[in-house]
Amino acid sequence: MLFDKFTNDAVTFANHIVMAPMTRCRADHSDAVPNDLIVDYYRQRAGAGMIISEGVPVSDRARGYIGTAALWNDAQAAGWKKVNDAVHAAGGIIFAQLWHCGRVAHSALHADGSLPAGVSNIAAKLTKTFIIDADGKPTMADCEAPIALSTAEVQGVVKDFGAAAALAKRAGFDGIEIHGANGYLLDQFRCPVLNDRTDQYGGSLENRYRFLLEVVDACASVYEPGRIAVRQSPYGTFNDMIPDPEPLVTYPYLARELARREIGFLHIFDQSFSWIHDATHPLLPALRAAYQGALIACGNFDRARSEAILARGQADLIAIGRPFIANPDLVARLQANASLTPWDDATFYAGGAKGYTDYPALAG
Repeated sequence: MLFDKFTNDAVTFANHIVMAPMTRCRADHSDAVPNDLIVDYYRQRAGAGMIISEGVPVSDRARGYIGTAALWNDAQAAGWKKVNDAVHAAGGIIFAQLWHCGRVAHSALHADGSLPAGVSNIAAKLTKTFIIDADGKPTMADCEAPIALSTAEVQGVVKDFGAAAALAKRAGFDGIEIHGANGYLLDQFRCPVLNDRTDQYGGSLENRYRFLLEVVDACASVYEPGRIAVRQSPYGTFNDMIPDPEPLVTYPYLARELARREIGFLHIFDQSFSWIHDATHPLLPALRAAYQGALIACGNFDRARSEAILARGQADLIAIGRPFIANPDLVARLQANASLTPWDDATFYAGGAKGYTDYPALAG
């Protein structure tokens, strides 16, 4: 089943393996335009049933790290079109992951020097980000305290996502994923600890998910719903997040809302690489009961674990991250039960071809 075709009527994949979104910081921060190195990187990995791109900031203020290729202007869309054309020529399918980092950011990353945007003024005190320092050198820095978005500004960000979706479609992306996970802006609104708002985006669960669902609706005015994915990270603690106090209420609520909109994919990332592999854990069955689209499971999957969760019916697609970095032909290697090349953590965000496009495919 893992290597069979997948279809949801809107889009068809060659197999059930998804290349998970991974930040790689290879663009020039000054323009955030995808370059030839990025084109080559994604082309090499077109054997995935679906590639989900690295997080693509939807505005300058959405950026939280240096060197992230973005999607808020025509030049960036033209750069992504080269990526998409290369992936399609190699037989692949690629979705853009639309992203706003929110409070996980620093004013040095923004052209106008603006402070990070947040659901509230609460800082991510234990989180660092990657910036250019005063001497022009890349360095890790503490995230600055955010400024809470006004109600009107939240609605402006919804429009930013819709505009980015339109650019993604013009650039030839086959679909989009909305990044609502890992402690970034949309996840910050979901969190009842961070979200102390008194407007229509705070308080109840419905209000805390209102922002994300308005983004979904804006994107669904551009792409048909079957070509849209939403990513969530239940129980996650990345970026100073506190796990949701009622996960079996919170995430099925979102799943029902996505099902009502006929959204194609719900992408669930287990940051701990633990509960998602437990056949008795109640969350995935609860999501399955609430949602009729395709569930994407992510969290340290190998071939055996992938086949097991597909056989249980608890997921429809399997997203794999870091093994794709060091194994551009990962699908072929998994199918052949071949050994995998280990990745080099030191090159993940280092810039240049080393550890990016220089990993070899299987010989012969």
